[in-house]
Amino acid sequence: MLHIINQSPLNSSTLDTCLNTASGGDILLIEDAVYAATKGNAAEAKLRAANGKFKVHVLMPDLEARGLGDRMMDGISAVDYGGFVELVANSKNCQSWL
Repeated sequence: MLHIINQSPLNSSTLDTCLNTASGGDILLIEDAVYAATKGNAAEAKLRAANGKFKVHVLMPDLEARGLGDRMMDGISAVDYGGFVELVANSKNCQSWL
């Protein structure tokens, strides 16, 4: 399953809810959720702990639009818009976490 998250971990518990509820799969961080993919943020330890359970991806154009392209955590896969489409197309189910 592909879990799509678009809300910042600083303003929402969406990422926490996904990590604590979902049984695994891929996570794609888009829009303001890309802040979770940066080094030194409050969600960094949570994403590292979930590394074996989930494969985490970040939409690179959204990360770059926020001036954070050089702060991406190790172990996270960067995707462009084509990669976003590929993740959706290759996933049996997609869940957008609101």
